[in-house]
Amino acid sequence: MSDEPFPALPEPLPAPVFDSHCHLDLVGLPVEEQLASARAAGIARIVTIGVDLESSRLCAETAAEFDDVYAGVAIHPNDTTGVTDAVLDEIAALAALPHVRAVGETGLDYYRDWAGKGDQHRSFRAHIDIAKRTGKALVIHDREAHDDVLSILADEGAPERTVFHCYSGDADMARICADNGYFMSFAGNVTFKNAEPLRDALRAAPLDLLLVETDAPFLTPVPNRGRPNASYLIPHTLRLMAEVKGVDLAELCAAIDANGVRAFGPW
Repeated sequence: MSDEPFPALPEPLPAPVFDSHCHLDLVGLPVEEQLASARAAGIARIVTIGVDLESSRLCAETAAEFDDVYAGVAIHPNDTTGVTDAVLDEIAALAALPHVRAVGETGLDYYRDWAGKGDQHRSFRAHIDIAKRTGKALVIHDREAHDDVLSILADEGAPERTVFHCYSGDADMARICADNGYFMSFAGNVTFKNAEPLRDALRAAPLDLLLVETDAPFLTPVPNRGRPNASYLIPHTLRLMAEVKGVDLAELCAAIDANGVRAFGPW
């Protein structure tokens, strides 16, 4: 995360939406402060995501404390080396809690070599099973592993609700996701100058399968790229998304809010 100060509050959205993926524990501000700034920008609810056992426990505790927060719990693919059945059993126990609405972020990451493909594949398959057993949404981290992610989902049978976090595929993959009913969540990198292929994917993605996220404190949208990110900066991403999709901003907000209820359940 940058040492730069947090950006100014953007113009609030015309209708409430939610941040489908952030890391409240990593932003470096008190949760209460993050929720207050988010509400001021029109972000009514947040899904905070775990990446290991410790952060998953913390996310579950945060969601239990705050009514406008839900949690996702998982072992990130980069941390899957040597993951034991005992660790996965605890993830499953956390996933069964009522305020935990997602199993993730899980998936595959071929950009980094912090974990071997065998460990990543075993963990991903185990998380798919946990999501199906607990009836929670599956939140996927897919970095330079599109074909294998789609193949494993097809092989295992995807959960009823599957979300591609920080969608990074192309337009053809967006059509495959749409055919399978997978949600595609776009982050601040869709606003970057060099992200035209990602914007093409956004154009191909159906409105009823779109979500928006920050992945805070990462991927701060233009015009604040390089500075710290937090949920209150979603309006920058959403305004770009509305322009790319050629839809009214309020219409996009309403669609994304409804999609969030379908993906994660009622609040």
